Amino acid sequence: MRAKSRYVMLFLMPLLLPAQERSELRQILDRLDRLEQENHDLANEVRALRSELAASRSAAAEKTTGQTATEMPGAGQNAAQPVTPENGPLDERMTVTEQRTADLSQSKVEAGQRLPVTLTGMVLFNSYLNGRANGGFQDPLTAAAADNATVGGGSLSQSIIGLRFQGPRVWGGQVKGSADLDLWGGTSSSLNHLVRLRVATLQIDWKNSSIIVGQDKPIIAPRDPDSLAQVAFSPLTGAGNLWLWQPQARFEQRFALGENAGLRAQAGIYQTSEPANSVPVQYQASLSADRPALQGRFEVWRKFGSTARVEIAPGFHTSQTHVDEGSLPSRLFTIDWLIRPVAAFQLTGAFFNGSNAAGVGGLRQGFTTVDNEFVVVPTRGGWAQLSYFATRRLTLNIYGGQESNSPADLHSGQIARNLSFAGNLQYRLGPNVLLGLEANQVRTTYVGGPLRLVNHYDLALGYLF
Repeated sequence: MRAKSRYVMLFLMPLLLPAQERSELRQILDRLDRLEQENHDLANEVRALRSELAASRSAAAEKTTGQTATEMPGAGQNAAQPVTPENGPLDERMTVTEQRTADLSQSKVEAGQRLPVTLTGMVLFNSYLNGRANGGFQDPLTAAAADNATVGGGSLSQSIIGLRFQGPRVWGGQVKGSADLDLWGGTSSSLNHLVRLRVATLQIDWKNSSIIVGQDKPIIAPRDPDSLAQVAFSPLTGAGNLWLWQPQARFEQRFALGENAGLRAQAGIYQTSEPANSVPVQYQASLSADRPALQGRFEVWRKFGSTARVEIAPGFHTSQTHVDEGSLPSRLFTIDWLIRPVAAFQLTGAFFNGSNAAGVGGLRQGFTTVDNEFVVVPTRGGWAQLSYFATRRLTLNIYGGQESNSPADLHSGQIARNLSFAGNLQYRLGPNVLLGLEANQVRTTYVGGPLRLVNHYDLALGYLF
């Protein structure tokens, strides 16, 4: 009887409580009811998922068994669709999705404006050996007039760090850009490297036109030979390759000439860098170090089949060098090309002819003084490279170039001709690991002096990221 009395008292307890306490108790009981209902619904969903998973596995097994029994190669029936993460069983799709989410979380780079940013670059190790006429440089661009000791060593200073970003649409065009830096700044000490800006561009692309601003090679000389030995400067600098990375702004218009041909026209303003080392001391303060240049390039291209391609691009450069209240012209005609007759071979190169090419990356002696008068130096040069793609992993390159200045307009000790030629192989050890081996010789002819030469041997190991 006591037990029954206790149950009766527990049942009547809510009736004996004040109204406010009865309301709170009712809310607690309602919450418990909702939680119980949610648990019940969740259990039903788990059972439904298990049933779906079991049915999916059974259907996949029956499908595989039926295909094995009825389909044979060459029987005239359509091949079965392969089982991939996108059309496989439910548990496999869930696993793949979770893995992709985890990978994305580890590899993503976020910008402050929530725009896509990609980190790229190359950790590059170079071990090298230079001949006696190296001038004390890791990568001699010219053979020095005097001998030094034979030099060898290792360096990571040619490593590159790059960023690629894609911005919003502006004026109906897509904004994108890039920036590449290296560690070449500072001194040769392994503990004193400084980050240096190489090239950086910001552009807006429309369907058939683009606007580009930034720092890059001259508009008239976009191509480079392929090398892992010389990265801090473009290969064949001072030997036919106009390379100087300078601020510029250009406009590009693309025209279709049928399905397999087209024209790409570029024109813009390039900022030259006028050298002061060839100016007499009394005139150096009057030299305008930076000058605007007008450049244009017009590339005609055509494809032949799936691999063959030809590109031919004439161009021009015009600017004025200001020194001692005078003006000296800089005029260049250029042409560059890419010829790929078959998939295994490719020929690239460039040629220029004119005067006063120092401000765009030529030999730094664009003008001199004769009888106390300034004169521009006539110049011509160019380079060519033949590439053989032996396998998907191995590429062989042979390249060479030269720049020649008029000796009659130069002073004793200045460079009349600088010739460089090299051969290298690049082997892909893995998807992002490169091995490079290169041998290079530079031959420099000085006015009033002998022919000088220096050999450069380089073994490179690069990790792309």
